[in-house]
Amino acid sequence: MPDTPAAAQRARVRVPLRFHDGYSADAELVTFHGLADGREHVAVVLGDPGPVPLVRLHSECLTGDVLGSARCDCGPQLREAVERIADRGGILLYLRQEGRGIGLYNKLDAYALQDQGLDTYEANAALGLPEDARDYTAAAQMLRALGVTELDLLSNNPDKAEQLRERGVDVRDRVPTGVFTTPHNVRYLRAKVLTTRHTLPLADLTEITEITEITEITEITELTELSGRDAPGSLPPAGSDRAARPAPPMGAA
Repeated sequence: MPDTPAAAQRARVRVPLRFHDGYSADAELVTFHGLADGREHVAVVLGDPGPVPLVRLHSECLTGDVLGSARCDCGPQLREAVERIADRGGILLYLRQEGRGIGLYNKLDAYALQDQGLDTYEANAALGLPEDARDYTAAAQMLRALGVTELDLLSNNPDKAEQLRERGVDVRDRVPTGVFTTPHNVRYLRAKVLTTRHTLPLADLTEITEITEITEITEITELTELSGRDAPGSLPPAGSDRAARPAPPMGAA
């Protein structure tokens, strides 16, 4: 286990939460002194945590959590996690690790490369950045400061459980989250399964990916065909029968 200094609770404040679908929950937000990376991570305590609370490590995602982006599954995962943790009792650690730790601007640059055909990990590599730069040392510090030494982890990501165990936190069980697919994020989810071993249904994601690709090809074909049709008053395309047909003599009916 790495020799990491202990963190301490800084302040606790009650905050009522309300989501766009009307779901609400009472939470207590906890801030900390002495976190290893110096960032302002926050613990969201929900319900009545028992000896083995349900815990989620949720990395900040402005586009998904705040703006409702359909390119990822972060917003729906956050919403689901709050309700499941509140029902059972536990803690959501909201970690300031935008874009798997590469930052907002770099994440948006990676999006641009994904639009050119790269997957989420290939795009990071093309920018000279790690596939996943997240370090969960601060998360382990936060949990210890809250008195948590054993937990059930709400996550599809095996790396989170492995890092917590390496830092002295006993992960009794890893509980999968729901699967939140959109036509815009299915390739992203599939890449997480293939590259970083996320526990998501690969067969279903592959099928959805194929359907999405067929739909996109159909839409592109339809747009191409539509753009090729003559608009009223437009010139005929070169080489067409209309273009080759001689003009009628002057005065001809």
